[in-house]
Amino acid sequence: MSNHQNLLGEPAPTLLPDDPGPRELIASGAAPTEVAQKFPSSSLAWAQLADEAFEAGRVVESYAYARTGYHRGLDALRRAGWKGHGPVPFEHEPNRGFLRALHALARAAQAIGEQEEYERCTTFLRDSSPTAADTLG
Repeated sequence: MSNHQNLLGEPAPTLLPDDPGPRELIASGAAPTEVAQKFPSSSLAWAQLADEAFEAGRVVESYAYARTGYHRGLDALRRAGWKGHGPVPFEHEPNRGFLRALHALARAAQAIGEQEEYERCTTFLRDSSPTAADTLG
């Protein structure tokens, strides 16, 4: 058996704790506004709102929702021990709300002409989870 050590010192993947409440409410058919109102710290709820607004052509509203979900997700990542970089695997379902909000923020930033933020968020998404970047993009 070999013991593989990461010599570059990359941090271990950050895995957010499971919070099934928002997912269950969404699965029950609740409106995204209801989910965000009941679970305001849920990045998933804000990502849902951002997607809904973007699909309806309300890109500034989508940007605002995505930014809220992104910041709520950063708060959750920090509570989970994230130090500002390292993997945030899409394969871990509780991470998906943050990754979806980050993707939605990139998309909305591009739509309103915030190229620098679009590029920063796109890079951040790919660095955090190549799977999320490929799946959501």
